[in-house]
Amino acid sequence: MALANFIDRAATAASQVLADFHLADFKAALEKQVVAIAFDEQAASCAEGQATLDLAVRLLARLYPVLAIVPLDSSANSQAKALERLAKSINPKVGIRRSGKSATVCLVAGTTRPSLQCTTFFMGSDGWTAKLSRHDPVGSGSSLLPYGAGAASCFGAANVFRTIFAAQLTGAELDENIELSLYSYNKTKAGDGPLDLSVDLGEAHLVGLGAIGHGSLWALARQSGLAGRLHIIDHEAVELSNLQRYVLAGQAEIGMSKAELATTTLRSTALKVEAHPLKWAEYIARRGNWVFDRVGVALDTAADRLAVQGALPRWIANAWTQEYDLGISRHGFDDGKACLCCMYMPSGKSKDEHHLIAEEFGISEAHEEVKTLLQTNAGVPTDFVVRVATAMAVPFESLAPFVGQPLRSFYQQAICGGLVFQLSNGSRQVRTVVPMAFQSALAGIMLAAELFKHSAGFPMSPTTSTRINLLRPLGSHLHDPKAKDSSGRCVCCDGDFISAYRRKYGNSLEPLSNISSG
Repeated sequence: MALANFIDRAATAASQVLADFHLADFKAALEKQVVAIAFDEQAASCAEGQATLDLAVRLLARLYPVLAIVPLDSSANSQAKALERLAKSINPKVGIRRSGKSATVCLVAGTTRPSLQCTTFFMGSDGWTAKLSRHDPVGSGSSLLPYGAGAASCFGAANVFRTIFAAQLTGAELDENIELSLYSYNKTKAGDGPLDLSVDLGEAHLVGLGAIGHGSLWALARQSGLAGRLHIIDHEAVELSNLQRYVLAGQAEIGMSKAELATTTLRSTALKVEAHPLKWAEYIARRGNWVFDRVGVALDTAADRLAVQGALPRWIANAWTQEYDLGISRHGFDDGKACLCCMYMPSGKSKDEHHLIAEEFGISEAHEEVKTLLQTNAGVPTDFVVRVATAMAVPFESLAPFVGQPLRSFYQQAICGGLVFQLSNGSRQVRTVVPMAFQSALAGIMLAAELFKHSAGFPMSPTTSTRINLLRPLGSHLHDPKAKDSSGRCVCCDGDFISAYRRKYGNSLEPLSNISSG
């Protein structure tokens, strides 16, 4: 058994939430764990249970070097073999055990209570509702909806992490019981939507195929009855460091175009998928002034989100992760509520990207050179890499392979990818927020759920935003109202933008309804 070959990226994410972080201690703590996933025929034989188990393995295999995959009855044995193959596709050196006797913490799916002496969490779902309990099995529902099932895996993985690293987390008590509807985000099934239906997404867009986008694709690929056309937009390819939290990516997907991976993932659905390996601005320039009925946003930066809102989609669902929490926000434009730009309006003077990257490299005085390298996409010269190595106090030889590569690639792999973090034994912290895998996955599942609900014509949440902190017990108030920007500077206050929006869509504020009974 061994830690994954992208563990330094995972360590970078953990260093941002764990107090008194030391890289060697973090790795040692992981190597002491045997994380068990136990399940019976009830979970292994239904779509919800299968989805919960699939995502749980996809999350846990990215961090823990030993998993115990434990079928609790003979009928679950075949599923155990598939889960083992899945784990090894992510980390080929992961240790696999078929007994939970040495487990240090366990997730259980199904209705059977295993005889284990470790901290145990029972996970499951019932349609839209995610379930987790520390005390009793919760079972898996009979629907074909993936949202509650996937969310349960994220809650389970988060509680495993909080169990292991409790001493380094503030307020990280464990969840005793969770029943959360991803239809209403209330802790009750009352008023949940139908379970068996077919939905036409119409002409929908998913912008950004990073970690949040992967969570969305994971859910959409498991949602039966989907129709329509889905445009997926991302210009990048999968890199090794991405495996830390891209739930659909394994070793075989390194180097694959993200757009190609998305197309492959959705191949078994009835969706007509159009992949666009482009930046959003390039896509808009090619497409022209078309309407955009529904856009799911899974982008990294505020500037990128502002650019999406500037194209005036009819309706936007925006998913995000921050250092400690994650969430989803919902936006019209000409409805008196906060648009997407209202959420990300800059306040005060902010530094340009080239300034921030130069500071991350430890050579803030070279910001103009960084700006030129970014604009020209030229390869970084030897003397530049030497200066970075000196500033970071790491051996030049370790960074020498980046000579001649574009600066953005150098930055993403050496800084964001965790190489400098590893070379400095964790002393060089990454300023860019790197979420944990379970955080990004849940944000993506929430995004897919919002696209599905809006397409089905379900009533939308009366609040703009919903926020969840997976590093603490689930809060009692998840709805987070956001007011429309009051400064008058936002595009939703601009008469020209409002007129352009009304010319596109008219004055109707009601969502399109593409629901049919299944």
